[in-house]
Amino acid sequence: MDEGIPKINPEKPYFTKVENSSEINESGSVLIPQIKLKDTNIGRNPVRKRMNITKKKRKVIYFGLTVLLIFAGIFLIVGGLTYNVYRQGLKLVSSTDKLKVAAKSQDLELVKKELTNTKVEVNNFKTTFRSISWMKIVPYFGKFIDDGSHVLNATLEGLDAGEVVIAAVEPYADIIGFKSGSEQAASGDETTQDRIDFVVKTIPNLIPAADTLTKSVESIEKELSYIDPQDYPEKVKGKEVRSKLVSVLELFQSGSTMVKNSKPFLEAVPGLIGTQGERTYLILFQNDKELRPTGGFITAYSIATVKEGKFNPVLSSDIYNLDNKYKPSIAAPDVFPVLLKGIYITNNKFRLRDMNWNPDFEESMKTFLEESKKAGIGNIDGIIAVDTQLLVNLLDVIGPIGVPGYGNFSTQIVPECKCPQVIYELESFADQEGAIVWSENEPGKIVFAPPNYDNRKKIIGPLMNSILANTLGQPKEKLPKLAEAALKSVMEKHVLLYMVSESEQNAISDFGIGGSVVAFSGDYLYINDANLGGRKSNLYVTQEVEQDIKISRDGSVEKTLTLTYKNPEKHDGWLNSVLPNHVRIYVPKGSQLIKFDGAEKTEELYEELDKTVISGSFNLRPEGVAKLTVKYKLPFKVKDDYKLLIQKQPGKDKPRYSIKVGRVMEEFSLATDREFKFGI
Repeated sequence: MDEGIPKINPEKPYFTKVENSSEINESGSVLIPQIKLKDTNIGRNPVRKRMNITKKKRKVIYFGLTVLLIFAGIFLIVGGLTYNVYRQGLKLVSSTDKLKVAAKSQDLELVKKELTNTKVEVNNFKTTFRSISWMKIVPYFGKFIDDGSHVLNATLEGLDAGEVVIAAVEPYADIIGFKSGSEQAASGDETTQDRIDFVVKTIPNLIPAADTLTKSVESIEKELSYIDPQDYPEKVKGKEVRSKLVSVLELFQSGSTMVKNSKPFLEAVPGLIGTQGERTYLILFQNDKELRPTGGFITAYSIATVKEGKFNPVLSSDIYNLDNKYKPSIAAPDVFPVLLKGIYITNNKFRLRDMNWNPDFEESMKTFLEESKKAGIGNIDGIIAVDTQLLVNLLDVIGPIGVPGYGNFSTQIVPECKCPQVIYELESFADQEGAIVWSENEPGKIVFAPPNYDNRKKIIGPLMNSILANTLGQPKEKLPKLAEAALKSVMEKHVLLYMVSESEQNAISDFGIGGSVVAFSGDYLYINDANLGGRKSNLYVTQEVEQDIKISRDGSVEKTLTLTYKNPEKHDGWLNSVLPNHVRIYVPKGSQLIKFDGAEKTEELYEELDKTVISGSFNLRPEGVAKLTVKYKLPFKVKDDYKLLIQKQPGKDKPRYSIKVGRVMEEFSLATDREFKFGI
């Protein structure tokens, strides 16, 4: 073998490491340098590398473009669908605007036409709205889509109910202030009494409509029950959203309760107005300026008969005259001799005039009617209680009236009391005081006596008769406002009814015009005040009620109730004086009182009318303020929703209320009972 060729040793690499040059060994052979791939670009193609990078970028770009196109497609589809909904929504808004204009025009035929058109547009909108109903799955936003579906269903049901209502009330169009082409519509020369006679005869025709409306209302209730106002922002661009939604839902809730209870009441009406035989009613006049539990101090009474819808006054008198014939036998509360004083100091037993002490009007009247029999009142079918606000509401419509022998009466505000003239005259007539001087020479003969000493309230009967006669004699053009005044008086508890017949009383109570303390499954509040010797101070007293409600994580509820009473006017020794006020706060049975501050005297908790009662007394002075703070814990825990019913005391005007539940605040004037629901 040639010695110039080196031998291969398996233990050593074949190629010898040579840096940048060739080397010649001792024998003169050339050693080939070992190739290091890490040190060279040999083995990789730069062009191929650039091609691989380009392919990856293309994949990323293609993927991005695909995603972008998908989103763009979705956006275009959603945008297109939403735009279609928007366009159809504009048509619906236009249609509802026309319906509102028709209602304001009080043209029943036009209302029927626009109601039909609106129904068509709602159906069209509903069809278009279905195209985006799949968006219910979208977090947060989907809730509003779902609510929209429920609102549309409720709206259609409501429009159907509207058609039923129009068909039912068309014969009475003029009474509610509408023009109608119906042959049953009244002629231009008819009076209020003529139209009342017509209503009396046709009330049974309304009963079938009540059944249909009840079913519609129940369907609407079901749809609206899915809507939670707490899901909505308080304001959008400075405009109230949540509070308006709450108001709409509450308004519907109040109306739906009346509709569902309307059938039994309508069935009872023919009997109540004497179409099935003459009825005899005891009418009690409650002075709301001297506030008592059921609306005011019972100042006078009247007896009237009703036959075929026509009222016939029989007699009227001062309540004191009736009390003079009555022998007290029922124990009065301990607070009477302390605050009311007078005859109760020596004989603490109820007089008839103070017998409306139970806040439940039905319970008070059961007692009053039974006891009044002992004073000669008999054969009574029911009791109607009214206060001064009814007089004011009616006089606002019919205008000033004259009462033979007593002068003119109106609702013009007079400076003497900063109140309606009719109120001033009633109070001044009744409260002329002075000593009675008897003759020394002729026994039994009165030499001097203050005006009206023998019957301080004898003006009330003639005044009510004049108001009734003027009301019934009004031209039919005033019927809508008269009906509104009467309805307002009833709904705001300035008129209360009690019937001896159990079925009639149940119908009245369920319809919400019986002044009853009702059962409720959630939280409950009823603040009942009594003026015990403060003259007519309630003419000026205002009341504000704040509720701060704390709900713990476990659902337990703690409430802080703040009651503020104000009397801004000066003492006059006649109408306005120190007000000894006894307050009873009715809360859910079993509630635990934590503290009660501000009252000069408090009482132990007790139970009445299936409620727990927190009570106390205080004096409110003219130009003064009294504040009570009550803290208590509810006997149950809440879950999902916090529900509250607030009942309004008869005789009160519209106390200001506020409710704070967490961050949610609601403020309102309490004109009638109201129910609330807050999400938690």
